[in-house]
Amino acid sequence: MKSTAARGAARLRRSLVCATLLAAAVHAHADYRGVSRSFLWNPSFNELADTARFKKDGPYTIGFANASQGDLWLVAFTHGVQWSAAQNKSKIKRLIVTDANGNAAKQINDIQDLVNQKIDLLIVNPAAADPLDPVLQRVMKQGIPVITVARRPKSDSSFVSFVTASDQALARLNATWLAEKLGGKGNIVLLPGLAGASPAEMRLKAAREVFAMFPDIKILDTQYTGWSPATGKTVTAAMIQKHGKSIQGVWADSGLQGSGAVEAFLAAGWAGSTVPPITGGDLNRMYKLAFEHKFPYVGIDYTPSMGIKAVETALDVLQGVSVPKTLSINFQIVTADNDDTLSVRGDTRLKNYVQMAAPDDLIMGHGMGPNYNPKTFKVDLPQ
Repeated sequence: MKSTAARGAARLRRSLVCATLLAAAVHAHADYRGVSRSFLWNPSFNELADTARFKKDGPYTIGFANASQGDLWLVAFTHGVQWSAAQNKSKIKRLIVTDANGNAAKQINDIQDLVNQKIDLLIVNPAAADPLDPVLQRVMKQGIPVITVARRPKSDSSFVSFVTASDQALARLNATWLAEKLGGKGNIVLLPGLAGASPAEMRLKAAREVFAMFPDIKILDTQYTGWSPATGKTVTAAMIQKHGKSIQGVWADSGLQGSGAVEAFLAAGWAGSTVPPITGGDLNRMYKLAFEHKFPYVGIDYTPSMGIKAVETALDVLQGVSVPKTLSINFQIVTADNDDTLSVRGDTRLKNYVQMAAPDDLIMGHGMGPNYNPKTFKVDLPQ
């Protein structure tokens, strides 16, 4: 007779065909720079944007309307855009950067100001996707191509290409790992990121899809964390006080709040190796904690190198090269030696991935080489 975990895994494989294909897509080295695996493995056809009407001679003036640098991931993402522009100074004569400090209304004004400066293309990381839709449509109607990153506006007519990494695939993979690591049975808590932010909401929805396939997995509590290590620690401490040893697994959609959750368990007196199985990539601190304390762990980075890819895509558009309407870049799965499960296996091992000598606040998967340090980052931008 099949175990609960085996039955759940079988149901999951039948029900989430696209997720399975995307799982195959992420088996890539951290420095993989070829065609996006999700593009190659897409079970449907990829919609390509014809960019011939945007083709023009360079060098170009590119506007970058950034949502904010309000968390560590956004800092690394911003650095990636700037780094990539510096690498392409022969093609980019000027990169104009604005920062909306998380305010969509300010970002709308920032975009209009960039248009007034005669930019050839706009890269935007939306503070909130829906409010920006009208202004981005106006920019496109003026003949200025728009590349959106991380958050997708509703209207296809408001951008040429959307550069992202699959939130759904990331969440399904780490949720599947957690369910299987628990043998298909146990009490878990969920720590999503920022309430209302589309990446957090999509990840939470995708994770719940997975846990619904395992009837013996019980969700004790769900609390948003704002992708903050401090909030992750505070929220988890309250959960520990309420549920104690009943917590047998923790699903976090990022290592930002995941690292705080681990610190809450350690502060509550849990020996490192007895910290329950937990998910969450991105943050080097999270990888260090997993390596030092040996608790069951999977890390999947929502790679900020999409900032680099946004600049590369922008140059393709301005040179008349067709680009995918949605470009999902690669990420990889990181596990310790004995932490693979039936459906989720590491592309690389924790011991080979963690950077013990690097800063705790380093965001992994940044794509800027081994010497990147967010505290000392400096590039010679096109002016």
